[in-house]
Amino acid sequence: MARDLIFGNDEVRFLRELVRRKVDFMIVGLSAAALQGAPVVTQDVDLWFRNLGDSRIRKALDAVGGIYVPPTASTPPMFAGDAVNLFDIVVHMHGLESFGREAKRAAIVSVGRVKVKALPLERIIESK
Repeated sequence: MARDLIFGNDEVRFLRELVRRKVDFMIVGLSAAALQGAPVVTQDVDLWFRNLGDSRIRKALDAVGGIYVPPTASTPPMFAGDAVNLFDIVVHMHGLESFGREAKRAAIVSVGRVKVKALPLERIIESK
């Protein structure tokens, strides 16, 4: 199954930490499509956060040995560390509404034993 090819134990652990800390985020992009059964292949997982400045994100990163790397003039914000290398931070989704509005229609998908929000397929298509 696609979700087994994308997520290892480290990635699931990070998602579990985000959920446990009640960080408002969702998986978007092709990884979200794969989690919903679309026949796609991707090598990263895009995470869209309501508030990237939420201190609970850093606590989740600390719990898995990751760090937040703030943006510079030439680089976007990113995560670093073995458990979070697969994740990319999305700061804006083109062609969509605000995070709050999109989160209300999010699909709930299972990644291992963790349930997370994912952008629905029709909204992924709209964003492309």
